[in-house]
Amino acid sequence: MSRVCQVTGKTRMIGNHVSHSRRRVKREFAPNLKTKKFWSEEEKRFITLKVSCNGMKTIYKNGLAATLKRSQEKGLIDIV
Repeated sequence: MSRVCQVTGKTRMIGNHVSHSRRRVKREFAPNLKTKKFWSEEEKRFITLKVSCNGMKTIYKNGLAATLKRSQEKGLIDIV
């Protein structure tokens, strides 16, 4: 699962790089992904996730357990 946020499901987007003379060349817009460890109070261990900054904001807002449950329902992560 490279370049995919494990919480929000964000992936890369394809667009155009437009120069001053308006030539268009294909380019990639990558999501802002970070590999981060989160402490799970229920499991008493760290869980490492590859998340976007928007995903981190979601985890801080809703809590780790609720966010992981929602991500598993979407099929974005498999945590044993």
